[in-house]
Amino acid sequence: MQTSIPASRDPAAHYVLRLADTCLILGQRLGEWCGHAPVLEEDIALTNTALDLIGQARALLTHAGQMSAPVHDEDQLAFLREERDYLNVTLVELPRGDFAFTVLRNAMLATFLKLLWQRLVDSADAELAAIAGKAVKEARYHQQHAGDWVVRLADGTAESRQRMEAALAQLWRYTPELLESDAVDEHAAAIGLGPRWSELRAPWLADMTLLLDEAGLALPPDSAFRSTGKRGLHSEHMGHLLSEMQYLQRAYPGGAW
Repeated sequence: MQTSIPASRDPAAHYVLRLADTCLILGQRLGEWCGHAPVLEEDIALTNTALDLIGQARALLTHAGQMSAPVHDEDQLAFLREERDYLNVTLVELPRGDFAFTVLRNAMLATFLKLLWQRLVDSADAELAAIAGKAVKEARYHQQHAGDWVVRLADGTAESRQRMEAALAQLWRYTPELLESDAVDEHAAAIGLGPRWSELRAPWLADMTLLLDEAGLALPPDSAFRSTGKRGLHSEHMGHLLSEMQYLQRAYPGGAW
């Protein structure tokens, strides 16, 4: 069985890994829709979104792996870390849910990622800025596509609206983690690596309010609950996800296609 790699303690690498892991784990969840979407077009669309996110994760993991010693490649970082060393927000590791849950989560994350990529285009880190330049175009499409479905389902049948309302109630309490900063963000802002995530709160809420208004949905109240995935403290769902995602590399060390 392949042993785990040590975790980096570099705050700049942690900043990049938070974004990389968020893209990676959301891509993994969306991949679960392959062959299961309600219509063929959406089966393809969700799979393509997953591939975009995994492509972004690959570039970010490669970069993060070179930011501190020891150096690791993208596959080692994707498959050989312990659960506590993944730094994705909890929102992306929640089980895939129904189609309403999936498209609303996509809309929330795509809106956030679009805003973050827009800021990272001006990063002092040239490699990160280059990754952002490509990724922001993909995030804009993901936001538009998911947002269209949120409106369509909320304005559809009684059942589709009920499912969208249920998804909103379930997902909203995980969003504060996207919009709060800590010492990692402060370090990134100080060296020009990227913005504090809290700086995206106002534009994210503005975009989401516009979407929910168009869908005829009320903005949920703030919750005292705080998820902690980007600090490595995950939900009970993360371990199950990693056991599937890591199986081949753990069971067959160094295996390659």
